Amino acid sequence: MNAVLKTSENDNVVTCLRALKKGEEVMIEGTICVAGQDIPQFHKMAAIDIKKGSPVYKYGQVIGLATRDINAGDYAHVHNIESTRGRGDKKEETV
Repeated sequence: MNAVLKTSENDNVVTCLRALKKGEEVMIEGTICVAGQDIPQFHKMAAIDIKKGSPVYKYGQVIGLATRDINAGDYAHVHNIESTRGRGDKKEETV
């Protein structure tokens, strides 16, 4: 079984299907990505570098904006992503 799941070509984060340890290598569409931190099962990891203020895509949809630069392999969660879903003050982007 693959360690991560990417559901859309637009996604810049993947879902970890099992817990990953810092330094562990996983394959994402033919590219090796190294976990920058321990990442819990079913949480997100950046598949590519995401710049501060850029949209974060999961399931082909924008799920939030990066609140700081997120490097490929970094744990992507509430500490570095601000949700835009259901907020009237943040514009949701569409694919």
